[in-house]
Amino acid sequence: MSSVKKPVAILISGRGSNMAALIDAAAETDFPARVVLVVSDNADAKGLIVAQQVGIATETIERKGYASKAEHEAAITAALRKAGAELICLAGFMRVLSAGFIGDWRGRILNIHPSLLPSYRGLDPHKRALDDGVLIHGCSVHFVTEELDAGPIVSQGAVPVLGDDTEKTLAARVLGVEHRIYPLALKMVAEGLAEFAGGRVRFRHQPQPKAGSASLIAPAISSRGSFEDLARLTP
Repeated sequence: MSSVKKPVAILISGRGSNMAALIDAAAETDFPARVVLVVSDNADAKGLIVAQQVGIATETIERKGYASKAEHEAAITAALRKAGAELICLAGFMRVLSAGFIGDWRGRILNIHPSLLPSYRGLDPHKRALDDGVLIHGCSVHFVTEELDAGPIVSQGAVPVLGDDTEKTLAARVLGVEHRIYPLALKMVAEGLAEFAGGRVRFRHQPQPKAGSASLIAPAISSRGSFEDLARLTP
């Protein structure tokens, strides 16, 4: 691995819990990326305070301050360029990016979505999963493309749906997995182990799972009848 860490910017709109997980991972000496900027479209986003407390530069760029979406995105791009960002991680950024913005950063924008894509794209994925009675739910990190939540997938993590789950309890369990797979995905992309190519993700040196083993995260029933994660989160 190169000793030069890939500069990353994180875009948020709220509390930034996935942002915090990425910042924590990037603080490790052997992690291949460093967070150079956190941008929020919401001046009240709690994640800004979290980033500032650990010495990361932040910038608030609110939509209301610009006459058009294009001007707003141009301001974001200017801030990213100034900070030297080469990758972007969306972490609860609540605005749909334009095709122009995505095109300028194609193959360099990651997003995390709380479902096992391509299932439950868009809003209310936990409610829809519960309404459908699925047994397995989870989250996905994907490259951002023009179609919402439809970009090629870098990593996924699964959790069981329990009989007494509510949206709140299911979301909390999924969030814990999000905090694990997002740093994993960023690590793979920053190292060049996963890259956007031809509309798909091309993995380099992808290990072949052994018979009976789990890939990334797999749920299994323990002797107590509860579910546990079996696989280590390593590429």
